[in-house]
Amino acid sequence: MQTSPLWLVVPAAGQGKRMGADKPKQYLPLEGQPILAHTLARLHDAFPQAHLVLCLDPEDHWFRPDWVPFTHWQQVPGGIERMDSVMNALEAIAANDSDLVMVHDVARPCITRADLHALYRAAQSHPSGALLAMPVADTMKRDQGDQLSHATEPRDGLWHALTPQGFRYALLRRALTKAQQQGTLVTDEASAVEALGEAPQLVSGRRDNMKVTHPDDLALATAIMAAQRSSSNRSF
Repeated sequence: MQTSPLWLVVPAAGQGKRMGADKPKQYLPLEGQPILAHTLARLHDAFPQAHLVLCLDPEDHWFRPDWVPFTHWQQVPGGIERMDSVMNALEAIAANDSDLVMVHDVARPCITRADLHALYRAAQSHPSGALLAMPVADTMKRDQGDQLSHATEPRDGLWHALTPQGFRYALLRRALTKAQQQGTLVTDEASAVEALGEAPQLVSGRRDNMKVTHPDDLALATAIMAAQRSSSNRSF
């Protein structure tokens, strides 16, 4: 699948405080292995020749290198925010401006090979890059900070942003540099690229590409992975 240099950036410096656990959520067990190990295994299965850049908290004492299946990989310090971690990764690698960089949440261990390849193809061909996303299917409500439903928002044209998100190295670095200079906090790479006036391609992804955020998400992720293994097309 991979035909040109590919850099996989995985921010993994977060503390996952919403999980209420005694360790960052990327190290919580899922089918006997930490979430991080599952995520890296899925990425490696799709892109075994890629160069992995893993962003870790400098004081992280849970990480074990044997969880990394990649031959080519490096560890860089994570930042306070996700965008800081990604920027640290971009500054640490010897990439060409046209190299493709794909950023994936460490807490999305259910990503499939098919979705990864679809995102790669789109990001390679679209000048503004691409991101996995999912059309909004639920009715959207608006509150006023009081947890009361004050309005119903039209969902036409709305998408849930997922990961990976892929962009050419030069474009992504320019976008994040501008966001940092302006003091703008971006929660995903696409929003930084959009702020430059670019329009990344939306690639419809599977609904089971969930992000482990809350304690009950672990059971859901376990069920999803079991279902993926039993699927007749084995598309994960």
